[in-house]
Amino acid sequence: MPPPMLQVDGLHSFYGRAHILHGVSFSVAAGAVLVLLGRNGAGKSTVLKSLIGLVRPARGVVRFAGEDVAGWPPQRIARAGMGYVPEERRIFTDLTVLENLEVGRQPAREGRPAWTAEALFALFPNLAELRHRTGGRMSGGEQQMLTIARTLMGNPSLLLLDEPSEGLAPVIVEQMARAILALKAQGVTVLLAEQNRHFAERVADTAVVIESGAVLWSGAMAALDDGVAGIA
Repeated sequence: MPPPMLQVDGLHSFYGRAHILHGVSFSVAAGAVLVLLGRNGAGKSTVLKSLIGLVRPARGVVRFAGEDVAGWPPQRIARAGMGYVPEERRIFTDLTVLENLEVGRQPAREGRPAWTAEALFALFPNLAELRHRTGGRMSGGEQQMLTIARTLMGNPSLLLLDEPSEGLAPVIVEQMARAILALKAQGVTVLLAEQNRHFAERVADTAVVIESGAVLWSGAMAALDDGVAGIA
């Protein structure tokens, strides 16, 4: 068995004096899609921010592509090949789609897809028609696609997605699901935080259920109902 793309062991994180994550552990196989499931406030976003370095873990191991990156600054983790798409999107509203994509460009990585603007337009056809439109004149769904596309311009080995389906129309959610499955087919490892159970079932191989900052259950997505009763 090859080593996992991401191995998290005993992760503890705080906001000030508030202890948010309590010994979170899980792993993501290379080329797989894992979903963090849980209610709003369960700690899913804090897990992602701890992985990318926006929250500095107090304790624990974050082994990414063979290196323990816990405590590294975000820019160093991003250069190592971890991409992060925040829930807030944070596109540059005064820049066009093409200009936003150029902001995210990083060199190609050996053994990973080398994303170009045209390849991303094939993945997100809506963006192709808007390539010269500024980010501030796009819908929420279009902005979400642009944020993911901009992150992919960094050619990440691991893509972190925070609530990618939140607030989107069903037709856009379906497009987002197809895009994630296409990324998986190209060998990109994906870790997403979600509340939308249907969306998670559509894209994920495995699930980790987070409750009050701790792992309640983990296993195959298909076994979720048997593993944890009553999760919405």
